[in-house]
Amino acid sequence: MGIFKAYDIRGLVPKELDAALARRIGRGFARLLEQQGLLTRRRLLVGRDMRTHSPEIAAAVIEGMRDHGCDVLDIGLASTPMAYFAIGSQDVDGGLNVTASHNPGEYNGMKLCSRGARPISAANGILEIEQFCRAAQLPPAARRGSVTQLDLLGAYADHVAGFARIERPITIGIDAANGMAGYTLPSILERLPNVRAKTLFMEPDGTFPNHEANPLKEENLDGVRELVRREKLELGVGFDGDADRCCFVDETGRTVAADLMTAILARELLAKKPSRPVVYDLRSSWVVKEEIARAGGVPLRDRVGHSFIKATMRNHGAIFGGELSGHFYFADNFTSDSGVIAMVTAMNLLSREPRLSLSQRAAGLRRYFSTGEINFHVEDKQAAIAALKLRYADARQDELDGITLEYGDLKSKEWWWCNVRPSNTEPLLRLNLEASSAALRELRRNEVVALLGEPEA
Repeated sequence: MGIFKAYDIRGLVPKELDAALARRIGRGFARLLEQQGLLTRRRLLVGRDMRTHSPEIAAAVIEGMRDHGCDVLDIGLASTPMAYFAIGSQDVDGGLNVTASHNPGEYNGMKLCSRGARPISAANGILEIEQFCRAAQLPPAARRGSVTQLDLLGAYADHVAGFARIERPITIGIDAANGMAGYTLPSILERLPNVRAKTLFMEPDGTFPNHEANPLKEENLDGVRELVRREKLELGVGFDGDADRCCFVDETGRTVAADLMTAILARELLAKKPSRPVVYDLRSSWVVKEEIARAGGVPLRDRVGHSFIKATMRNHGAIFGGELSGHFYFADNFTSDSGVIAMVTAMNLLSREPRLSLSQRAAGLRRYFSTGEINFHVEDKQAAIAALKLRYADARQDELDGITLEYGDLKSKEWWWCNVRPSNTEPLLRLNLEASSAALRELRRNEVVALLGEPEA
């Protein structure tokens, strides 16, 4: 089927995902939880984003859950973090949000959780749901489930506002990208009297008329960048389509990469709860682990992907986690990601003394030299990784996610490392490389590129 991904379900509507398949997925989701012994209350929850076909897809999912004898709480429009909050706070066995995140408007999909907002991925259920959808459908349950409408926007806004410790008036630019941040933020901002927000593209519109809802692409931050400069604001934030990710720009309009924001936000959270672990993904600059340790925390390196980060956080009692993709995870948010809570946490930090700007806080973190992520079209990904292992046999190596090669450490005069990992969805290898100097970065980058082939434009 091709739409059952590593971390979610996502495909073109109606070519790959239509109402008939959505109904099967709803039923397959309930069946999965039952087989895992997790369908104890037979109550599930469904939310949806603002895409033009989301009402139809969500309604079909609900019907499939009811076919399996489950009662459904329908919360209607919801960002993915709002859906996580709903699943975590309500007495349900699990639930899902109908969304395709940052993908264009012709896509839709689902992000799924069991009780407590624990993620369901390919490793623990999505592939089983695919098999259920392929198989002959069982007769409906003897008792068909009910459906109840539930409005949780106010409760969710209260939850997010509870993270705020904003000690003085602060100015911010926000680009909701016509996504779900535009639905949830007005209620949240009403509860934050010290926030002076200038906003862009707040009208939820599943056709994304202004720009792609993917803030990782620099051009999609141009609007909020210009807004910050023009209005002389203290920071800017761009959200993706379902508002679980965000990217930051400082008061000069310069992007502050998500790994640097992980280090900055970790300081804020560790000041309140020192000695706790903080999880970061293995593509992040080594400055992240260095700053977590300096702030009194325990740095934990993990593989890429929200299901892995969340599991590691739960297993080790981590207070916070961050990924290079702009996902920020909070233990007090059902160990889930939230772009809005990341934004609030950044404002907490900036509002206190000493009154350092975001650019000042980020400047000292740009002390190492990275390539950023470079993609390569490689048909035989495993052979390419094997060649790297052989070429750099004298490196420290691990295969937590692809292959990581390390030479030296932060105490060395010269050091460098790289990670090469296969994409979960495309015939691509993704390279991230960092070094102690720009010259060493270029030298090692050229070596690795020569082995992997021509980078994608």
